[in-house]
Amino acid sequence: MPILAPRGDVDIEALPRLQAQADTALAEHGAVIIDAGSIEFADSSFLRLILTLHDQGDLKIANPSFAVQRLLQVVGADTILNLYPTLHAAQQAGNG
Repeated sequence: MPILAPRGDVDIEALPRLQAQADTALAEHGAVIIDAGSIEFADSSFLRLILTLHDQGDLKIANPSFAVQRLLQVVGADTILNLYPTLHAAQQAGNG
């Protein structure tokens, strides 16, 4: 399963590259892990991307940073997404 590890700010400016990588991973593998431990800021464009990816395939979010955890909690997305405390846990988890 491909692993994407965005760093720093994941906002509307950084999103096109991450979206292209995620779209490719899902098209080729049907699954992707986002290692979110180095994301310092994430806005609604990141939220929209991960919700879309979740609908399109097997998305796992590993090691969510405080910023990512907070964003997901505020909108309740933490209850529907596949979140894992570590990258290893995400890799070991079964499909879907």
